[in-house]
Amino acid sequence: MKKVFIDGSAGTTGLRIYERLSSRRDIQLFTLSDELRKDKQARADALNSADIAFLCLPDEAARESVSLVSNPNTAVIDTSTAHRVSPEWVYGLPELRGQREKITASKRVANPGCHATGFIALIAPLVENGIVKADTKLSCFSLTGYSGGGKKMIAQYDDKERDSLLDAPRQYGLSQKHKHLPEMTLVSGLTASPVFCPIVAPYYAGMEVTVSLFDADMKAIAECYREYYHDGVIRFAEGTDEAGFISAGKFSGRDDLEVSVYGNDERILLVSRFDNLGKGASGAAIQNMNILIGVDEKEGLNV
Repeated sequence: MKKVFIDGSAGTTGLRIYERLSSRRDIQLFTLSDELRKDKQARADALNSADIAFLCLPDEAARESVSLVSNPNTAVIDTSTAHRVSPEWVYGLPELRGQREKITASKRVANPGCHATGFIALIAPLVENGIVKADTKLSCFSLTGYSGGGKKMIAQYDDKERDSLLDAPRQYGLSQKHKHLPEMTLVSGLTASPVFCPIVAPYYAGMEVTVSLFDADMKAIAECYREYYHDGVIRFAEGTDEAGFISAGKFSGRDDLEVSVYGNDERILLVSRFDNLGKGASGAAIQNMNILIGVDEKEGLNV
């Protein structure tokens, strides 16, 4: 039985990981009490006694936690932004070619960002197969439920007397310095960052990421996705059963991800849909844990 520690179990990502793992009989799950969760020695002891340690913390706190790990057998899955473009860490998106094997052999896995997961799932296979050139300048907009903003944002949206501006979708990341941009660019194999337009909307969970292309071969894109995503929890879907609409909330509560292509050869829309707390956060972290401990990577996931 594997020992699993969640450092930061009070946050949104940590709570969902805890909920998903609490009924598992193949692991021994533990956290620290409120009195000890900020005690450095208690955290160090917990981290070094674990086979798998999830870090569900702000970036600086995650870096501190990593510095406390001295046990070479402890595998760390960091859900923060701190290590996603570090060459010493493996990027935790196993559906990318060769990545599952790298995760299996690693003790340091950086869990992908939510927006980044949707963008990379769409673009990385196309760059790898030469359908999109590495120097192509792209634009991306991404709809997310407000749970992606963490406890503070959830409280704002759940407040019955909330600001009326929260009743409509709100675009953010206006400076084009969103924290997911480095991983979106690097992991996709691009040489230039996309113009990125994240939008938070007044629903709890679900994400819809869209990238537009001009003058490309739709059939080649569809075939690329169909061949590339034959394993894991990402899949290619043709068309829509939603009467010409595609809802960002379709995968709410789930841990899988769907990629699709729409439009025509002149103007194409690449779309990925998933749960920002599922494949965009906690579900992805659990999938990476499953790979590390050698069980079916879909174990305990809602797919």
